[in-house]
Parts: sequence; C-alpha cells; structure tokens
Amino acid sequence: MTDAPRYLRHDSPPHLTTLILLSSMTALAMNIFLPSLPSMAAHFDAPYRYVQLSVAVFLATNGILQLFVGPLADKFGRRPIILWGLGLFCLATLGCIYAPNITAFLLFRSLQATAAVAMVLSRAVVRDMNTADRAASMLGYVVMGMSIVPMIAPAIGGVLDEAFGWQSTFWVLFGFGALVFTIVWFDLGETGTPSSLTLVGQFREYPELFASPRFWGYCLATAFSSGAFFAFLGGAPFVASNVFNMSPAEFGYFTGAPAIGYFLGNWLTGLYATRVGMNRMILVGAIITAGGLAVSLALSYAGMSGPYVFFGFMTLVGLGNGLVIPSGTSGMLSVRPHLAGTASGLGGSIQILGGAALSAIAGAMLTPGKGEFPLIWIMFGTALAGVMAILVVMWRERQLAR
Repeated sequence: MTDAPRYLRHDSPPHLTTLILLSSMTALAMNIFLPSLPSMAAHFDAPYRYVQLSVAVFLATNGILQLFVGPLADKFGRRPIILWGLGLFCLATLGCIYAPNITAFLLFRSLQATAAVAMVLSRAVVRDMNTADRAASMLGYVVMGMSIVPMIAPAIGGVLDEAFGWQSTFWVLFGFGALVFTIVWFDLGETGTPSSLTLVGQFREYPELFASPRFWGYCLATAFSSGAFFAFLGGAPFVASNVFNMSPAEFGYFTGAPAIGYFLGNWLTGLYATRVGMNRMILVGAIITAGGLAVSLALSYAGMSGPYVFFGFMTLVGLGNGLVIPSGTSGMLSVRPHLAGTASGLGGSIQILGGAALSAIAGAMLTPGKGEFPLIWIMFGTALAGVMAILVVMWRERQLAR
C-alpha cells in the first residue's frame, strides 16, 4: 500500500504515531505493575508465587489468542479485530481493579491479554504497507517509539504504588486503553485485503507456514532472543526485592535498563536494516544478547554481584532484542506475504507462549538463598538458542541460493 497516511482519517493508512501506540499496549500491560507484585501479594493475602503468575497467565493467554487473531484479521480485516480487542482489554482492566481475590484477579488478568491484537496487527499493518526490508526498517522505528514505554513504565508504576496503591497502575492502563481505542477508531484505515476464504479455510493455511524451514528459523530466533527478556520479567521482581532488598520505586528505575538498550537497538535497526539486511541484523543482535549475559554471569560468580551489574548488563539484552525482533518479525511475515496476518499471529503466539513458560520457570526456580544465578542461566541458555536458530536460517538460504 502506497497511499499517504492522513491523520485521524479512517479511510487512509494509519499514522506512525498510531502504530507506535498500538505496539505499546502489550508492553505497558506487562511492565507497569511489576513493582507492585509484593504489595499485591499482601493485599490479596496470597503467596508471591501466585501473584507472580499474573505475568505468566497474561503471556500464556496472549500467546493462545495470537493463534486466532492472525487468521481472523486476514479474513475480516485488521481494523475490526483491533477495535474489539482494545474494547475487551478496557473491560478486563476494570475487572482487575475491583477483583475480590487473587483467583478473580488472575482471571481478569488473563482477559487483559486481548491487548494481543494491538501488537500482532500493528506489525501486520506495517507489512501491508511496505516491502520486506523496508518493513524491517519501519518496524524498527515503530518499536523504538514503543520501547520508551518499558523504559519509563516500571518507574511510574513504582511511584504510583507507593503513593496511591497498586490499583492506580491499572487505572493508568484503563485510561491508556481508552485513549488508544479512540485514536484507532478515527485514524486506522483498513490496510489488509480481506480473504475470500472461509474462516475454516483461513485456519487451514497454517500448514503452509508449518512447512517452511525459514519461517521456523525466523520465528525461533525471535522467540529465543526475546525469551531472555520474558524470563527477566518473571524473575527480576524476586531478585530485586529478595536478593538486592530494593524498594518498588528503586526496582522501577532499574528496570528501565533493558528498555534503554531496546530503544537503541530499534533505532539502529531503523537506520541500517535496509542496507545491512535482516539476517545479519538478527545474528548480531543474538550474539550481543548472549555475550552480555555471559559477562553478567561471570561477574556474579566472581563476587561482583549487585543491582548495577545485574540490571546494567540487561541493557545489552535489550540492545540485542532491539536488533533481533523487528528483523525477525519482518522475516516471518515475508516468507509467505499473502499470510502476513496469520504469520504474525502464529509467530507471536510461539514467542509469547515460550516467554510465558520461561517466566513461570524463572519464578519457580528463584528461591531464597540461590541469588540471581538461576535467572541468568535461563536467560543465557535461551540467548544461545537464538544464535543457533538464525545460523540455521542463513545456512538454509545458502542452500536455496544454489
């Protein structure tokens, strides 16, 4: 699609700011309440491991929904699916605020995962409007803008928690969701061409993606690299409060470290993805992620453990993810361009479900006395797997070129 966006006109492609806001929804919902986990455990009189499930539950439901979001968007268009998802997110957020117990809270928290439509379909919209390498570059700029959210959200959440209680962070989520719904209503024109297939027929397109080694390579490279960050989300609150004795506000400030790296990585992707190419951007990013974690692990074993070492090297995890995710996503969506929505949903589902599993594993393995070591080892292992996945993609493309 080559039509120029006209702001707040739903008969034209969306403006860049609208795409940034859409891609920010899931990031805000995942990050802003993290400093409040200890106080939420006290409020609901529940063990920390139950409250920590709010991260894994959100990610797991998000991942399952993405399996359906893509085909639905390819069948009915991007715009209606996005609007329905945002509306349900706002209602679920109100449910979280007024939940009477931890069970009800986790139920509404899982329903908040309808925000998945924003992340999945903002990527599909970018691919609708651009060629593959150009899409990687534009995704870099979109995610660069989005990366400001996890950079500042935990700090804002920590301050709000100490001043007004944990519910205040969910009121911010509700307000942001309502704002994005309104902007999308007026600005996001339909960019996809609704499929002539039936909905059942649309789901039958999945095997075409399953049969593509390159799709799996891009998907797994993205999933493993981002898996390090999802493990961080699940384990960092425990490390901050139980290992380093940090307050919610302090944790919020330090959690901005990976987001700073993520911002820089996406900026570099926006500048260089078209010239350097997707595969090399992914490989460099995966190596940076694994290398940063290796150094962090070595320093911790050398007795230099502390919040500045632990959170400082998370900046390299963010930098690596900023290089990997936009190019990996563009690669997934470009293997079969006519299935961009389906590919975005399937790839995102694998990425998020893997993240949910890693988040839950990190929460289960972190117990008093073990320090931060189990978390860093989990992150390092997934980062190495990301390096191997993109090397397989590059080997496969050399084979096809022959």
